[in-house]
Amino acid sequence: MSAYGEDVVEARARLEREAMAWPPETWERPASAWRDDLWVGPDPFLPYDGPAAEAVAPKRATGYSTLAREFVETIVLTALIFLGIRLVVQNFRIEGRSMEPNLHTGQYLLVNKLAYHGFGQPQRGDIVVFQAWEQEKDFIKRIVGLPGDEVEIHDGAVYVNETPLDEPYLDQPTADNVGPIRLTEDQYYVMGDNRGNSSDSRTYGPLPADRVVGKAWLTYWPPNAIGVIPDRGQSFASSR
Repeated sequence: MSAYGEDVVEARARLEREAMAWPPETWERPASAWRDDLWVGPDPFLPYDGPAAEAVAPKRATGYSTLAREFVETIVLTALIFLGIRLVVQNFRIEGRSMEPNLHTGQYLLVNKLAYHGFGQPQRGDIVVFQAWEQEKDFIKRIVGLPGDEVEIHDGAVYVNETPLDEPYLDQPTADNVGPIRLTEDQYYVMGDNRGNSSDSRTYGPLPADRVVGKAWLTYWPPNAIGVIPDRGQSFASSR
């Protein structure tokens, strides 16, 4: 092949190569020149070697104002907790021998004040704390007569609706003659377990229902007496 023929072949090959190149070199411009939504900053896949950002600690209140606020919050929270507990329970110290042999002078009790407020009514055999008859102090006695009952005491026993009560917690007979007394719909007949040494309904008469504070729940002092106060309601129910 002549030199002329070789030049022609080479020229054609060059034209074919240029025709196959895409896009043309004249189109190849930086992306930022025709797209404004592309990242043109530092390459995110390369380590950042710029100045480090300074960490700023959160501001905290200091000084006497903060201590005073925290102190007031603690006092208020403590007062709310105390008031909430007082609405539910009340402590009571036994004074005297009227509930022996089951409860003794010097014992400390917790009284459930919600027991008879929306959660039921006093039952025969319950030990209750109540505001004493025309006195500014609380007493603790056992309920033996319910509203509507007829209570009578004779021959060493308590009779309710002409039926003698079974009182296994006593260590002595009830040596009195009382009644019969018909209780109204808002009265209870209460007596101490120590029948020979107790000022109760035998002396003062029936107890108005609105004077009942709550049900004696448990003893917490002294340590050897800690425990729930037994509920005698079932024993009484069997004797009705």
